Amino acid sequence: MPVDTGPIVSPIVFLTGSGHEISGTDAPAIPDDAGRVLLPLARAAIATQLGLSRTASEDPPWLKMSGACFITLTLGSRLRGCIGTLRAHRALVEDVRANAVAAAFRDPRFPPLAAGELSSVALEISVLSALEPLRFSGEPDALRQLRAGVDGVVFEYGHHTGTFLPQVWEDFKEPSDFLAHLKYKAGLPPDFWDGEVRLLRYTVFKWRESDL
Repeated sequence: MPVDTGPIVSPIVFLTGSGHEISGTDAPAIPDDAGRVLLPLARAAIATQLGLSRTASEDPPWLKMSGACFITLTLGSRLRGCIGTLRAHRALVEDVRANAVAAAFRDPRFPPLAAGELSSVALEISVLSALEPLRFSGEPDALRQLRAGVDGVVFEYGHHTGTFLPQVWEDFKEPSDFLAHLKYKAGLPPDFWDGEVRLLRYTVFKWRESDL
Protein backbone atom coordinates (compact mmCIF):
# COMPACT_ATOMS: atom_id res chain seq x y z
CA MET A 1 0.00 0.00 0.00
CA PRO A 2 1.20 3.60 -0.38
CA VAL A 3 3.45 4.79 2.41
CA ASP A 4 3.63 8.44 3.45
CA THR A 5 5.73 9.25 6.50
CA GLY A 6 5.50 12.98 6.81
CA PRO A 7 6.08 16.29 5.06
CA ILE A 8 9.83 15.93 4.54
CA VAL A 9 11.66 17.72 1.74
CA SER A 10 10.70 16.08 -1.58
CA PRO A 11 8.76 13.21 0.04
CA ILE A 12 8.24 10.10 -2.02
CA VAL A 13 5.31 7.72 -1.76
CA PHE A 14 6.07 4.24 -2.97
CA LEU A 15 4.52 0.87 -3.61
CA THR A 16 6.60 -2.23 -2.93
CA GLY A 17 5.85 -4.96 -5.43
CA SER A 18 5.59 -8.57 -4.44
CA GLY A 19 8.26 -9.57 -6.94
CA HIS A 20 11.94 -10.33 -6.60
CA GLU A 21 14.96 -8.05 -6.37
CA ILE A 22 16.27 -8.05 -9.92
CA SER A 23 19.90 -8.64 -10.69
CA GLY A 24 21.90 -6.46 -13.03
CA THR A 25 21.25 -8.85 -15.90
CA ASP A 26 17.51 -8.73 -15.20
CA ALA A 27 17.33 -4.93 -15.29
CA PRO A 28 15.48 -3.74 -18.40
CA ALA A 29 17.85 -2.78 -21.25
CA ILE A 30 16.16 0.36 -22.53
CA PRO A 31 17.40 2.94 -25.05
CA ASP A 32 18.62 6.40 -24.08
CA ASP A 33 15.56 7.99 -25.67
CA ALA A 34 13.06 5.66 -23.96
CA GLY A 35 11.35 8.68 -22.44
CA ARG A 36 9.81 9.43 -25.84
CA VAL A 37 7.87 6.18 -25.44
CA LEU A 38 7.40 5.96 -21.68
CA LEU A 39 6.11 9.48 -20.99
CA PRO A 40 3.34 9.35 -23.62
CA LEU A 41 2.36 5.94 -22.21
CA ALA A 42 2.06 7.43 -18.73
CA ARG A 43 0.04 10.41 -19.95
CA ALA A 44 -2.25 8.20 -22.02
CA ALA A 45 -2.94 5.99 -18.99
CA ILE A 46 -3.97 9.03 -16.95
CA ALA A 47 -6.11 10.41 -19.78
CA THR A 48 -7.87 7.07 -20.20
CA GLN A 49 -8.68 7.02 -16.48
CA LEU A 50 -10.28 10.44 -16.95
CA GLY A 51 -12.38 9.13 -19.84
CA LEU A 52 -10.35 11.01 -22.45
CA SER A 53 -9.11 9.51 -25.70
CA ARG A 54 -5.33 9.35 -25.99
CA THR A 55 -3.12 6.64 -27.46
CA ALA A 56 0.57 5.82 -27.21
CA SER A 57 2.83 3.26 -28.83
CA GLU A 58 3.44 -0.04 -27.07
CA ASP A 59 5.48 -1.56 -29.91
CA PRO A 60 9.08 -1.53 -28.59
CA PRO A 61 9.93 -5.06 -27.38
CA TRP A 62 11.80 -3.76 -24.31
CA LEU A 63 8.47 -2.60 -22.88
CA LYS A 64 7.61 -6.24 -22.27
CA MET A 65 10.68 -6.79 -20.08
CA SER A 66 10.29 -6.79 -16.31
CA GLY A 67 10.90 -3.32 -14.88
CA ALA A 68 10.22 -0.96 -12.00
CA CYS A 69 9.55 2.76 -12.24
CA PHE A 70 8.42 5.87 -10.40
CA ILE A 71 6.06 8.43 -11.91
CA THR A 72 6.25 12.01 -10.60
CA LEU A 73 3.64 14.67 -11.37
CA THR A 74 4.29 18.36 -10.84
CA LEU A 75 2.02 21.36 -11.25
CA GLY A 76 4.16 24.42 -11.70
CA SER A 77 7.00 23.90 -9.24
CA ARG A 78 4.89 21.92 -6.79
CA LEU A 79 4.66 18.16 -6.36
CA ARG A 80 1.26 16.82 -7.47
CA GLY A 81 1.82 13.09 -7.01
CA CYS A 82 4.58 10.50 -6.91
CA ILE A 83 4.16 6.75 -6.72
CA GLY A 84 6.34 3.93 -7.96
CA THR A 85 7.63 0.41 -7.60
CA LEU A 86 10.93 -0.58 -6.01
CA ARG A 87 11.07 -4.20 -7.15
CA ALA A 88 10.28 -5.33 -10.67
CA HIS A 89 7.37 -7.75 -10.72
CA ARG A 90 5.61 -7.08 -14.03
CA ALA A 91 6.32 -5.85 -17.55
CA LEU A 92 7.63 -2.28 -17.67
CA VAL A 93 4.68 -1.17 -19.83
CA GLU A 94 2.28 -2.39 -17.12
CA ASP A 95 4.32 -0.79 -14.35
CA VAL A 96 4.30 2.57 -16.14
CA ARG A 97 0.54 2.52 -16.68
CA ALA A 98 -0.27 1.38 -13.15
CA ASN A 99 2.04 3.87 -11.43
CA ALA A 100 0.93 6.76 -13.62
CA VAL A 101 -2.68 6.16 -12.62
CA ALA A 102 -1.71 5.68 -8.98
CA ALA A 103 0.37 8.88 -8.89
CA ALA A 104 -2.46 10.88 -10.47
CA PHE A 105 -5.37 9.49 -8.48
CA ARG A 106 -4.19 7.53 -5.43
CA ASP A 107 -1.41 9.52 -3.80
CA PRO A 108 -2.94 10.06 -0.33
CA ARG A 109 -1.35 13.50 0.01
CA PHE A 110 -3.38 14.98 -2.85
CA PRO A 111 -6.92 14.92 -4.23
CA PRO A 112 -7.38 12.91 -7.42
CA LEU A 113 -6.23 14.72 -10.53
CA ALA A 114 -9.05 16.56 -12.29
CA ALA A 115 -9.50 16.53 -16.06
CA GLY A 116 -8.86 20.27 -16.14
CA GLU A 117 -5.41 19.78 -14.61
CA LEU A 118 -4.15 17.24 -17.12
CA SER A 119 -2.89 19.75 -19.68
CA SER A 120 -1.02 21.71 -16.98
CA VAL A 121 0.60 18.86 -15.08
CA ALA A 122 4.13 17.79 -16.04
CA LEU A 123 5.33 14.19 -15.88
CA GLU A 124 8.70 12.69 -15.01
CA ILE A 125 9.54 8.99 -15.12
CA SER A 126 12.40 7.23 -13.37
CA VAL A 127 13.23 3.63 -14.33
CA LEU A 128 15.11 1.87 -11.56
CA SER A 129 18.15 -0.37 -11.74
CA ALA A 130 18.49 -3.45 -9.57
CA LEU A 131 18.46 -2.93 -5.81
CA GLU A 132 21.95 -3.39 -4.39
CA PRO A 133 22.24 -4.21 -0.66
CA LEU A 134 24.95 -2.17 1.06
CA ARG A 135 27.36 -3.92 3.43
CA PHE A 136 28.69 -1.69 6.20
CA SER A 137 30.13 -1.86 9.70
CA GLY A 138 28.10 1.05 11.04
CA GLU A 139 26.50 4.35 10.06
CA PRO A 140 29.80 6.18 9.32
CA ASP A 141 30.80 3.37 6.96
CA ALA A 142 27.39 3.45 5.28
CA LEU A 143 27.60 7.20 4.79
CA ARG A 144 31.01 6.90 3.16
CA GLN A 145 29.57 4.51 0.59
CA LEU A 146 26.64 6.71 -0.48
CA ARG A 147 27.19 8.50 -3.79
CA ALA A 148 25.62 11.96 -3.65
CA GLY A 149 23.54 12.73 -6.71
CA VAL A 150 23.76 9.14 -7.96
CA ASP A 151 22.22 6.74 -5.45
CA GLY A 152 18.58 6.25 -4.65
CA VAL A 153 18.42 4.72 -1.17
CA VAL A 154 16.00 2.37 0.54
CA PHE A 155 16.06 2.38 4.36
CA GLU A 156 14.65 -0.67 6.17
CA TYR A 157 14.40 -1.41 9.87
CA GLY A 158 11.71 -3.77 11.09
CA HIS A 159 8.42 -2.43 9.76
CA HIS A 160 9.97 0.99 9.13
CA THR A 161 10.82 1.60 5.50
CA GLY A 162 11.30 4.53 3.16
CA THR A 163 13.09 5.57 -0.01
CA PHE A 164 14.45 8.68 -1.66
CA LEU A 165 15.08 8.81 -5.40
CA PRO A 166 18.48 10.12 -6.53
CA GLN A 167 16.77 13.40 -7.49
CA VAL A 168 16.26 14.14 -3.77
CA TRP A 169 20.01 14.77 -3.41
CA GLU A 170 19.26 18.19 -4.93
CA ASP A 171 17.86 19.14 -1.51
CA PHE A 172 20.87 17.98 0.52
CA LYS A 173 24.60 18.63 0.37
CA GLU A 174 25.76 15.96 2.81
CA PRO A 175 25.04 12.21 2.94
CA SER A 176 24.39 12.56 6.68
CA ASP A 177 21.54 15.01 6.01
CA PHE A 178 20.13 12.81 3.25
CA LEU A 179 20.09 9.74 5.49
CA ALA A 180 18.75 11.63 8.52
CA HIS A 181 15.74 12.84 6.53
CA LEU A 182 15.21 9.38 5.08
CA LYS A 183 15.14 7.87 8.57
CA TYR A 184 12.62 10.50 9.63
CA LYS A 185 10.53 9.69 6.57
CA ALA A 186 10.59 6.03 7.63
CA GLY A 187 9.09 7.07 10.98
CA LEU A 188 12.28 7.10 13.07
CA PRO A 189 14.32 9.86 14.75
CA PRO A 190 16.94 11.42 12.43
CA ASP A 191 19.75 10.26 14.75
CA PHE A 192 18.46 6.67 14.99
CA TRP A 193 20.81 3.78 14.30
CA ASP A 194 20.78 0.07 15.03
CA GLY A 195 22.81 -2.90 13.87
CA GLU A 196 19.70 -4.33 12.19
CA VAL A 197 19.33 -1.36 9.81
CA ARG A 198 19.35 -2.43 6.17
CA LEU A 199 20.21 -0.08 3.30
CA LEU A 200 19.82 -0.76 -0.40
CA ARG A 201 20.74 1.53 -3.24
CA TYR A 202 19.78 1.89 -6.88
CA THR A 203 20.26 4.23 -9.80
CA VAL A 204 17.69 5.54 -12.25
CA PHE A 205 17.28 6.51 -15.86
CA LYS A 206 14.96 9.53 -15.81
CA TRP A 207 13.16 11.64 -18.35
CA ARG A 208 11.00 14.79 -18.05
CA GLU A 209 8.45 15.89 -20.59
CA SER A 210 10.07 19.33 -20.58
CA ASP A 211 13.36 17.80 -21.77
CA LEU A 212 11.92 16.02 -24.81
